[in-house]
Amino acid sequence: MAQQPAPPATSGDAAQAQPPAPAQPAPAQPKDQAQPQPHSDKDTGKEAPSASEQGKVAGTSKDRLFYTLPNFLTLQNSGKLPPLSAKDKFKVVALGTFDYVQYPWWGLLAAITQAQNNEPAFGQGWKAYAERYGTTAGDSTVENFMVGAVLPSMLHQDPRFYQSGKGGFWRRSGYSVSRIFVTRSDSGHAQFNFSEIVGSASAAAISTYSYHPRSTYISTPTNPHEFVASDRTLANTASVWETQVTLDAITIVVKEFWPDVHRKLSHKGTGDTPTAKPAP
Repeated sequence: MAQQPAPPATSGDAAQAQPPAPAQPAPAQPKDQAQPQPHSDKDTGKEAPSASEQGKVAGTSKDRLFYTLPNFLTLQNSGKLPPLSAKDKFKVVALGTFDYVQYPWWGLLAAITQAQNNEPAFGQGWKAYAERYGTTAGDSTVENFMVGAVLPSMLHQDPRFYQSGKGGFWRRSGYSVSRIFVTRSDSGHAQFNFSEIVGSASAAAISTYSYHPRSTYISTPTNPHEFVASDRTLANTASVWETQVTLDAITIVVKEFWPDVHRKLSHKGTGDTPTAKPAP
């Protein structure tokens, strides 16, 4: 009996004798649901703000002369930068021209011209002051865009001022004044500054022959029909052009030395004083 073969196993016994089947892996989760992603601006549908979206054009500054007047086209310690596109040139000029500081500044200039009775055809009074304010704002706007945007875009010239910061007072002053006649092209080469010379001349002609007063009669206490000569002359246009170029030259000199003044004012305001080194 010990040598007799074992009886064949039944189907139930065979099922119990088979090893258990390996466990199937759980289905993988979708990639976008596998791990929680950190919160970012893209989750809310907002892209990270660029330099221009923050009110600054790339390749320009947010500096202000004496902490007030816009100085966005002045760069310090800058090498060769990518050229500004025509769109960026117009945008940065618009940001500076229509800055909130400009409106009271135009009001002050209009008050000075009224006190000096410049262009007497305007007369006096609040109406005359409003007209002088409008022409002052117009002169500034036209000159800024012609010199800083229109001509630089047409001639592919760089409207930015690159501070020297090297040498003594006279050397730096000479460099600053020379920028009236010498500028950079968009490719970085030195060129005659047609944008400044031709742009300021065009601005003077546009403002003189468009919205400045013609010859007219005004009433005065001594003469109710006093004739006032027109300012729309070639001589007056040349005088306005000369004044604008002179003011631009003075402004560039101020821009050159403003970083030095800024550092001194900052040190004075914070009370920085040299401290003695501790004893070893």
